[in-house]
Amino acid sequence: MNKRIAVVGIILDDINMAQEVNKILHIHSSIIVGRMGLPYRERGISVISLIVDGSMDDLSALTGQLGKIPGVSVKSAVSKKT
Repeated sequence: MNKRIAVVGIILDDINMAQEVNKILHIHSSIIVGRMGLPYRERGISVISLIVDGSMDDLSALTGQLGKIPGVSVKSAVSKKT
């Protein structure tokens, strides 16, 4: 399978969902190269950015599972280079 580099942006509008998000990130930790998370307390949200290196199936599985969590928004940008 062709692996690609991608950036995944995650916004937790409901910070009570952080444990569920972290559980999914742990399941997919083998494709996560880097992670940065910032709580934005004044707005009551958290923002997480990921750098991932995996197949499109791996990326879809990760973003699909995260997108099903209520109060969580997910977007990704994928490198064109394989």
